[in-house]
Amino acid sequence: MDNLFSEGLTLMAFGMGFVFVFLTLLVFATGIMSRLATRFLPEPVAKAPTPRPQPAAAGAATHNDELVAVISAAVHKYRSK
Repeated sequence: MDNLFSEGLTLMAFGMGFVFVFLTLLVFATGIMSRLATRFLPEPVAKAPTPRPQPAAAGAATHNDELVAVISAAVHKYRSK
């Protein structure tokens, strides 16, 4: 019985050691690849968005009235369930 138990502990130690070494290498490899990717493939610089023309005051009020009506209908439908 002692022999079987010691073999189990040995196998567990080798298995856990192998997993630990593999995960450590994986962390280092991922870090190295990340540094290489940021060095050779930098993110493109985003251009500033062009401002859109503002709608007329009457058009904005109509749009807001429609938006309020749609939101009110959605809230009413949600509460009626």
